Order: sequence, then C-alpha cells, then structure tokens
Amino acid sequence: MRIVFAGTPEFAVPPLAALCASRHSVVGVLTQPDRPAGRGRKLATSAVKDFALQHSLPIAQPQTLRTAEGRESLVLWQPEVLVVVAYGLILPLEVLSMPRFGCLNIHASLLPRWRGAAPIQRAILAGDESTGVTLMQMDAGLDTGPMLLQRRVPIGADIDSLSLHATLAQVGAEALLETLTGLEAGTLVPQPQPVDGVTYASKIDKAEARIDWQHEAIDIARRVRAFRPWPVAETTQRGEQVRIHEAVVLGDVEVGRPAGTVPGTLLGMHADRLVVACGRDCLGVGVLQRAGRRSVTAREFANTAAALTEPFQ
Repeated sequence: MRIVFAGTPEFAVPPLAALCASRHSVVGVLTQPDRPAGRGRKLATSAVKDFALQHSLPIAQPQTLRTAEGRESLVLWQPEVLVVVAYGLILPLEVLSMPRFGCLNIHASLLPRWRGAAPIQRAILAGDESTGVTLMQMDAGLDTGPMLLQRRVPIGADIDSLSLHATLAQVGAEALLETLTGLEAGTLVPQPQPVDGVTYASKIDKAEARIDWQHEAIDIARRVRAFRPWPVAETTQRGEQVRIHEAVVLGDVEVGRPAGTVPGTLLGMHADRLVVACGRDCLGVGVLQRAGRRSVTAREFANTAAALTEPFQ
C-alpha cells in the first residue's frame, strides 16, 4: 500500500523503520517543523526527520494541516493509509477522510485507559501492572477512534519510562505491520472503544517531579521511574537541587528505621543504597545528581562531606 507516515519523536522511528523494511511503499513523511533546542537555541530536526533524510524519503513539515497549503504534500502523495505516531499536529476532517483506509494511530496504552499526551508516565504513576499499544482508526476526538488491534506489555517493578518507551515502540512497530495486513485483507474490523474504563493521561508538568517525602515510598518510587528521563524526580538538600534517577522501596523493619523518624531524614546506607525515610516505608536511592554535576552512585554521594547530616526536603 501507499503509505504516508506522520511522526516526530524517537518513539515514532521504529514503526517508520518497520514500514521501510516491509513490502509497503512509504511515499512521504510528515513531521513537525524544526525547533530551537538546547542552550544555543539552534534549530534541531526531529528524530523522524533524521531517519527520513537518511533513507531519502520525501519530507514535508507544515505548520498546520488546517489549510490547503499545509495539505499540498498529502494531496500530491495520494496515500492509501496515513500512519500517525506521536505527530503533534491535529488532523482536520479533510485529512482524516483523505486516505482510502483512513488514518491509523499507534497509541501507547490499552485504550480507553490513558487517552491523551502522557500514557506511559501515567501508567507507571498509577501503579498499573500492564499497559500496551492500541492500533486505532483516528476520528475527530482525542484518542477516541475505533480499535483494530491491541498488544499487552507487563510493567515490572523496575521498569521506568525510558525502557517502557523503547519496548512499546518496538511492539507498536510489529503490531502496525500486522494491522496493515489485516486491513488489506479485510480481516480486521474496527471495534468501538468500551464506554467504561476511560482515563486521561494529561501532559506532564515539571512541577510534578518535586518529591514530597510525606508520601509513601511506593508512590515516590513510581515517581522516580515515571519521570526518567524527563523531568527527573527531584528534592533539595540545604537548598540545593538533588535529582534522583533510580530508587526502590525498602521496608521500615528491613532498614531498622527508628520510631518517629521524620520523612526526608537520611538513615545511612543499606546494600549500597541511600536510605531515605518516607511517610510510609523508606526509599532506597541508587543514583543521584546534584545540580550542575554528574550522576553518582549512592555510595559516592554518601562519601561527600556532610552528605548524610541534612535531610531531604
């Protein structure tokens, strides 16, 4: 089939790569316009654009698809399917109705749970035991279209957003090819999403990364995992930012926590982890980073002058 691919970040690259390696023909790529990035604010290309350039694929970067001018490339390419993966622009009805087989979206959750912008992080924060990918036909709503195929992925206790992101991208790429085969053969029939179980994955706010040590250790550990690699869970010590990159839950009895210990108190080391008292249980921190410095192990952090004498706040 003639396919146009619309995507922007790294998550969208594996599905595009799978399409290029398949029997289908990628006739064009839509991606967001180059944006200023980094301290120098130089224009940076998206991960999808980099891949498309490397593989000599036709590229268009319209600011919007709401105008005839913005849709010129799509009209020229005449896709039978538009595959959309984390593209970032709203598709108007003129685009949704253009391809013969419609517009397919790979969404990183088991819809209708976690519709919206940050399904991977929200699934970890909520303590979900599993998540997955949903292949759906897009409509005018926010991730409300009929479903074609789903694949479930477990969320282990050590899984963070970075690793889950990579896993779901690969699972989505494989599911995409299966979906295209089913559409072409007429064996996949779109199914409406269930009415029950709808939740929304709102965009991550950087302020959410701030740790409240009054919370239970399990909630803080989920926050650490959900916010890696961005915005990274953080606390302060003596007014200085400390980022926490990796942590596990440790029981109060396991670490010998004294009764009445104030949350945020540093209780020393346990099995090469820095123990921090929480509202319930303790957090065993493995990797930390002071502002403007490199990441270090808990042992390296504890060896610095007065590192354990002041609480996290």
